Amino acid sequence: ELSSKASWRKCHAAVNQSHYIEACVLTDRFSHDDQQVASLLDQIHEPIDHFTADGAYDETPVYNAVTAHSPKVAVVIPPQRNAVLSDKAASQRNANIIEIAAHGRMIWQKSRQYGRRNLSELAMQRYQKILGDTMHARDFQCQKKEAMIGCGVLNKMTSLGIPSSYRSA
Repeated sequence: ELSSKASWRKCHAAVNQSHYIEACVLTDRFSHDDQQVASLLDQIHEPIDHFTADGAYDETPVYNAVTAHSPKVAVVIPPQRNAVLSDKAASQRNANIIEIAAHGRMIWQKSRQYGRRNLSELAMQRYQKILGDTMHARDFQCQKKEAMIGCGVLNKMTSLGIPSSYRSA
């Protein structure tokens, strides 16, 4: 049971194709996922070609921030099931809605490489498995630094090598 002083923390990470954590933001449980994209992108100094996130990031400011950072980026965020086309929405969001309506969600996920989102999920699993799922620092600012250091440690371990796994049979 948690004490009344304990509170949840959320670690948001930007992970590249090579499993390196490019950016990391630690927030409290009350901050919304979509509000963290700008601070993640501020830590990335090179253009990105593919941005994948879950449905919690399906907001116009996310599309705007990502395309402002990297104009040629493919933004792959699944819209809500009841999403409708809008003149105010980003053009890539409308394109996603049209493609899902025409071909179905599963085909859209395969064609747009939505499975690349698993890289960030895997990074968080590695973080929790190797470094633990609790923060050691008590102060929130120190916890943010701890999360950044932890991501650096994982990147160093990644540079030493990741096991190759593949499906058999």
